[in-house]
Amino acid sequence: MSLEPEIAPHSVIFSENTGDAIPAKTTIIVPLYNYEHTICQALDSVRKQTIEALSLVVVDDGSTDNSQNVCKEWMQQNAERFVDIKLIAHDQNAGLSAARNTGFFHCQSQFGFTLDADNLLYPRCIARCEQALHDPKAGFAYPMLEVFAGDHGLLNTQLWNRARLARGNYIDAMALIRKQAWTEVGGYAHLPDGWEDFDLWCSFAEANWHGVRVPEILARYRVHPDSMLQSTTNRLAVLRKTAKKLKKRHNWLKLQH
Repeated sequence: MSLEPEIAPHSVIFSENTGDAIPAKTTIIVPLYNYEHTICQALDSVRKQTIEALSLVVVDDGSTDNSQNVCKEWMQQNAERFVDIKLIAHDQNAGLSAARNTGFFHCQSQFGFTLDADNLLYPRCIARCEQALHDPKAGFAYPMLEVFAGDHGLLNTQLWNRARLARGNYIDAMALIRKQAWTEVGGYAHLPDGWEDFDLWCSFAEANWHGVRVPEILARYRVHPDSMLQSTTNRLAVLRKTAKKLKKRHNWLKLQH
């Protein structure tokens, strides 16, 4: 039985549909909050995807800078690249999980790819992730990620393993997610201190969905000092509180924080 994802009040700022005869299998979903200086770089990397049929939804979560106007201008200039393109605005700031849920709510495709507004995709990313989701019980595919800017290294290097997941998250939110799986588990839960992606992977596991690692570096993950991961999620007290909350939601977890 599917749960009903909670969708925050919002309005459509910009929308265009090309009426293309080839439907898009994937909609790229970009939550946006005060990233006026990086949003166009992220969207340019979306525009350059090798896959032809593609949709795009950006959800502005109450930005206080010029992000929404910058994004709208970019969309007006590049709308013809997409089967369907939308800019959504929350009535007020509702948080990252809510922005992702709103994006999936407007996703008419079989898959949704979550891309943060400061990260980048390599051109083959969506094509390779779509190819990896041939198993109908695979809930999501996650590519390897190149860390850049404030640090360097690789993320998403390990294969899907529920026992490994029980000890802590090792899969970033940047993934191609089957909308059916998102709907079945009720979407992203609202976790004020982060880890909403970890919670989603756990919910998928409980619903007998599994993840597929794509063994290629297909996207870039930006690290900077004011990121949520650095400023909030990794503080020890927050880690302990969030781990306790997650263990209550998923009693099979073996988190040690």
